[in-house]
Amino acid sequence: MKKLLFLLTVIFCSSTLSAQGLDLGVKAGANFATLSDATNAEQKTGFQAGFFAGVKFSDKLGIQADLLYSQQGAEFDSEEFNLDYINVPVVLKYYLISGLNLQAGPQFGFVINDDFPDTDGIGDQIEANEFDFSAAVGAGFDFPFGLRVDARYNFGFNDVADNTKGKNAFYSIALGYSFL
Repeated sequence: MKKLLFLLTVIFCSSTLSAQGLDLGVKAGANFATLSDATNAEQKTGFQAGFFAGVKFSDKLGIQADLLYSQQGAEFDSEEFNLDYINVPVVLKYYLISGLNLQAGPQFGFVINDDFPDTDGIGDQIEANEFDFSAAVGAGFDFPFGLRVDARYNFGFNDVADNTKGKNAFYSIALGYSFL
C-alpha cells in the first residue's frame, strides 16, 4: 500500500512539474537587520546569497523555497553583534498580475556563527540558540527572461539567545536569476 501511494505521489508530482514548470536559480542581496525587543539595538547591514527552487501551480499560485547564507544581527553602541545563518524560507507566492507576486511563509534558520561583543566581559558567555523560527512577508517580480527581484520583511518568533531579549527582524532585497 505504501509503495502504491508513493508511486501515485511521484506520478502526480512529476505530471504537475512538467505541466506547470520548475523554477531553479541563484539569488543574492542585502539584509538590513536588527533585534526587535532589544534595548538600544540599531540596524546592521549584511548580505544574503544562495539558491531557490519553486513550482508554479497555476497562473495565480506558486511556492518557492530558498537555501540562503544570511548575515544578521544588530549594532549596540558602535559594536556589532553578528549572527550568520543558513535560512530556509518557504513562501507561498500569489500572483496579482503576470510576474508580480505577494509572498508569505515560514522561515527556518540555523545559526552557523555568533559573534557577541565582549561588553563587560560577558560576550564569550552568551551563545546564540541554534534554531530560529521566523515568518517572511514580501513582494517580488519574476521577469520572463529569468531575472527575479524580491523584497521581504522577516520577523522572528523566538529570542536569538537564552536569557536575552531580542528576536531577529530584518528587511531584505534580493536579485535572482532562474536557469529554467
